[in-house]
Amino acid sequence: MTNKRKSLVTGGAGYIGSHMVAALLEAGHTVFVLDDLSTGFRDAVPAAATFVHGDVMNARELLIGERFDGIIHFAAKIRVEESVSDPRLYFQGNTMKSCALVDAMIDARDAGAPLPSIVFSSTAAVYGTPDVTPIDEDQPKRPESPYGDSKLAVERVLEAYGKAYGLKWAALRYFNAAGAQPEAGLGERHEPETHLIPIVLEVAAGERKHVTLFGTDWDTPDGTCLRDYIHVRDLAAAHLAAIEHLARGGEPGAFNCGTGKGTSVREIVKAVERVTGKTVPIVESPRRAGDPAILVAKVERAERVLGWRATRTDLDGIVADAWAWKMRAKRG
Repeated sequence: MTNKRKSLVTGGAGYIGSHMVAALLEAGHTVFVLDDLSTGFRDAVPAAATFVHGDVMNARELLIGERFDGIIHFAAKIRVEESVSDPRLYFQGNTMKSCALVDAMIDARDAGAPLPSIVFSSTAAVYGTPDVTPIDEDQPKRPESPYGDSKLAVERVLEAYGKAYGLKWAALRYFNAAGAQPEAGLGERHEPETHLIPIVLEVAAGERKHVTLFGTDWDTPDGTCLRDYIHVRDLAAAHLAAIEHLARGGEPGAFNCGTGKGTSVREIVKAVERVTGKTVPIVESPRRAGDPAILVAKVERAERVLGWRATRTDLDGIVADAWAWKMRAKRG
């Protein structure tokens, strides 16, 4: 059945946002993208979506004029180390701009537009170093960076606005997004790149000399950190499930988005070597401060409440999609 809902995707020209736009279009939504292109790419927005070049700080007139059913809010700064060196960027770019967006939603409602639901792109960084793993949503929230703090603050704003103004919301706490949708020309391109899988692929492609392993003496099976890698298309499906949940009148809340399975840095390197047929040189280095040994999601709440679970969980498949996109992008 075709869904005629109208959805707004902020940050829809970015990595996860562009995959979300493709998923919404496939589901039959009318889609608008609001992006200032500070880190996104105009060519990542499918032609079937309406692109609006602008800042979420100035969304009020768009919300009044277009009357959206739902908003999926990705627009944000994402680099943990940068948030430590320049926290102003993160509290302004993540927290303050998100507050401006939800204020514009309330203002638009007061001006006669419907109040859309909102699905917020949050992060596992709200937990900090966990007491136990896998991490469930009720674990203590102890962010260890301004990035994590800036996202947790938005979650608290959404909760308060839900209680005070009837805002329907969900916050999806991502673990490690990975993969691509190469047949649609969508993949991961950050400048600079800080995520492990694309970095290892850059080594395989001859664009970097080696991969650095930060710590090889962790209490894990092979001595390197374990992380939960989730395919970006599964993340898009999680947002769709959250939108449907809210449309049915479902309760607001936060949900982990992961696979429930940990993969080590060495396992990533081996997967890249299998997929590409290239040797990936490694350099062992001391641990980085603040790196937990294991970060793996407990995912039962999303399955129970949203009816969603990750399905593209094969590591080689995730890497193969990212490699196919990279090779396609290299050919132009």
